Amino acid sequence: MLMRLENGFLDLDPLHLPATGSGPLSGLRFAVKDVIDVAGTVTGLGHPLWRSTHAPAASNADCVVRLLAAGAELIGKTHTDELTYSLSGQNAHYGMPPNPAVPNAVPGGSSSGSASVTAAGLVDFAIGTDTGGSVRVPASFCGIYGLRPTHGAVDNRGVAQLAHSFDTVGWFARDARILRAVGHVLLPPSHGLRLQRVRMIREASIVVAPELSVQAEQWLATPGFPLICEKQQPPWGF
Repeated sequence: MLMRLENGFLDLDPLHLPATGSGPLSGLRFAVKDVIDVAGTVTGLGHPLWRSTHAPAASNADCVVRLLAAGAELIGKTHTDELTYSLSGQNAHYGMPPNPAVPNAVPGGSSSGSASVTAAGLVDFAIGTDTGGSVRVPASFCGIYGLRPTHGAVDNRGVAQLAHSFDTVGWFARDARILRAVGHVLLPPSHGLRLQRVRMIREASIVVAPELSVQAEQWLATPGFPLICEKQQPPWGF
């Protein structure tokens, strides 16, 4: 039977890093998933064999550096599904973090511990990663906010990868204002870019009801908002 953990914190490498600066996150506490480097601790990826064959990280991941500089205090690492390869939140080696929103239910994964400690109020926010739902699923299961940003928007230096072309660094919070504040720290500044053109994808037009396809084309084909339709296909075709 899978062991149920008391909370989502990983107790193999207890840690505490005070803030290195002040800013929008001053006074807030956070935790990071055990795929994110914290200097002096082993990034274990939820697997004891991986942990036993890897040395402690030499430096903090970029996202950790940014959060500490913005005034946040790091109080621990959190459990993950084995090698981040699951969406349930269950780990055969270490057990399953609790789901504070639904007792005795799975918390969702693979960022299970980060969602669990956030939902339990043990931290103000927590960092996870999302390849195919690993932030979105546990956020939904635990009843909190979770954001997977655009791929590549958050620097992933010092973060272990499952699938580099899909992996993203995301985060959890119980409060939308905190979720936004973390985004202001981790995401690049907006330059006010606006959508210039919409391409109607042939496959999408086929699978929806004809009237919806027509409505979409009419709505998008407004002055100043060019629309590429079937009759205006580029040479490479979509």
